[in-house]
Amino acid sequence: MSNVLNFALLLARVWIATVMFVHGWKHVKALRSGPGMANWLESLGLRYGGLQAQLLTWSEVAVAPVLVLGLLTPAAYGVVISLMLVAYATNHRDKGFFVTARPTEGWEYVMTLAVLSLSLAVLGPGEWSLDDALDVSVAFRPDQALLLAAVVGIGGTLGYLAAFWRPRREPSAG
Repeated sequence: MSNVLNFALLLARVWIATVMFVHGWKHVKALRSGPGMANWLESLGLRYGGLQAQLLTWSEVAVAPVLVLGLLTPAAYGVVISLMLVAYATNHRDKGFFVTARPTEGWEYVMTLAVLSLSLAVLGPGEWSLDDALDVSVAFRPDQALLLAAVVGIGGTLGYLAAFWRPRREPSAG
């Protein structure tokens, strides 16, 4: 694999990791300032808002160094996929495409991160990674990487939503 391709894969891992960490760190600050984040998550239909705030925050913070290091890369990208799919389902899906739409946020941003993460999981971390140094073979077989990222990302999302999401139902007319 060329150094240019290795650099591109490293750059992508570092950028996705940065996005996740910065969002997670913002949530750390929100957790310290009171129950606002937990209340907001409950308003989206998630049960146990305090627990959800902790899970969301620490998942974003913890996945960042794993991605930077290129360790268990398909699973790490699967975590990002799951975080983004949960955000899509609970908050963004009914607000239009554009993230810049006001007063609400559309779904282009979260789905871009999810699709990009799935694609990068299949490509693998490159040779400049712990996966390569430790000879983690799943990182280099695209079919296995796709399966692992999908199981963690999509399977994790479905399990999470089934366990914790109880969206409000609009009263029927009539």
